[in-house]
Amino acid sequence: MNRPKSPLRRRFLKTALAAASGSAVSCSRRKGAWRFFTDEQARLVAAVADQIIPPDQDPGASAAGVVDYIDGQLVRRFKANQDDYRKGLSAIEETARRHGGKGFLELGPSEQEALLAEFEKGPQRAFFDLIWNHTMQGYYGSPRHGGNRDAVSWKMIGVPDPPVRGRQHHDFPAKV
Repeated sequence: MNRPKSPLRRRFLKTALAAASGSAVSCSRRKGAWRFFTDEQARLVAAVADQIIPPDQDPGASAAGVVDYIDGQLVRRFKANQDDYRKGLSAIEETARRHGGKGFLELGPSEQEALLAEFEKGPQRAFFDLIWNHTMQGYYGSPRHGGNRDAVSWKMIGVPDPPVRGRQHHDFPAKV
């Protein structure tokens, strides 16, 4: 039973390497810059988010990275909501085409607002509440989660950036 272990280890490593490279290739087949959304869905979420928090003198939701936040969370913490987003975004598009003959992105801002008002009051209320809550979280939450790019909402409401942990003794000298 004194077989050399090298050939088995080499075979294992070759198999593991082949499996890892195969999975890396399959992971990279996704097109677009998003982890969950397609490019079209990301544009749709951006338009909806900008209706919820529109740009004015301060950046709106999409400029603050809300779409990045929602997209990242849908592959992590919000995994249970993936199907809700697929169905909800499809429902927005279908409703827009049924009422206006155009996709949601082709509608004017007032038409988009009216359509979302229907969602807010109608049978699609659950999805509207979901995307509204996620938009608020992405806009007002911590930038470390992918939204609130450059802490725009914190600057808007006057919240100072929190100090980096461990730097307090450098940034805030002790009072004597």
